Amino acid sequence: MKFAIAFANTGPFINPDKAVAMAQAAEAAGFESLWTVEHVVVPADYQSPYPYSDTGKMPGGDDSPIPDPLIWLTYVAAATKEINLATGILILPQRNPVVLAKELATLDFMSNGRMLLGTGVGWMKEEFDAIGVPFNERGKRNDENIAAMRALWKEDKASYHGEYVNFDNCILRPQPVKGSIPIHIGGSTDIAAKRAGRLGDGFFPAGGSHEELARIIGITRESAIKHGRDPKDVEITTGGNVMGPNALEEVSALEALGVERVVVPAFLFYRGTADTLAQYGEDIISKVN
Repeated sequence: MKFAIAFANTGPFINPDKAVAMAQAAEAAGFESLWTVEHVVVPADYQSPYPYSDTGKMPGGDDSPIPDPLIWLTYVAAATKEINLATGILILPQRNPVVLAKELATLDFMSNGRMLLGTGVGWMKEEFDAIGVPFNERGKRNDENIAAMRALWKEDKASYHGEYVNFDNCILRPQPVKGSIPIHIGGSTDIAAKRAGRLGDGFFPAGGSHEELARIIGITRESAIKHGRDPKDVEITTGGNVMGPNALEEVSALEALGVERVVVPAFLFYRGTADTLAQYGEDIISKVN
């Protein structure tokens, strides 16, 4: 089981020094990756319902700072050696895929192949409006962007022709260290699960009960088979109650469901960061791996 820290670029870790200290302590404790979140802007008084809360609102308030995930990851990459650098998630339809492919490939190259791209289609229409991207086209744009970026990463002279992305014989350098960058599809809907099975290197559902998690992982596996893929090629990442006296039992239960990476929320390490991360590594990670 791999262990990761989610929402890594939030709270006190928006501070440069605290971000570096946390990343280094997480690496030393045995965490495999850091997962960052993003919102370019949060329009005040947004009405779109946040799908992961009964209140329909994001935690922390509209004005909580969220540094750009790629710039934040670049900063901590320079201060670490092994821990992987992930977006969990980046709202892909809001981005220009050609520019983003270059940014991601550069970060991957400069960090010696540590980049993981977690993507989602987004939920806040008001943010899409502010950026100038049609909200109701986000699913199609997401899938085209993935295909276009993979072409740029893998092909010597890449071409792609879609409804939203078009280019011919484009050379992108540097290319990712391992030939491409793993793309993990985020989301807890059946559509996201099917998309992960169809084109993802991984699936990142938000969590929920073990029964719901089993159901949605099953959808991903069925989708993979339907599209001629091996379900084992889709790595499963999710959260869980992996703190406290029952943490090891929870890890075992998630592993039985097919989960390969469990994310632990960063807010659990806001205080006494280095010590609490080291303790978690000793109490949990070292006993699982």
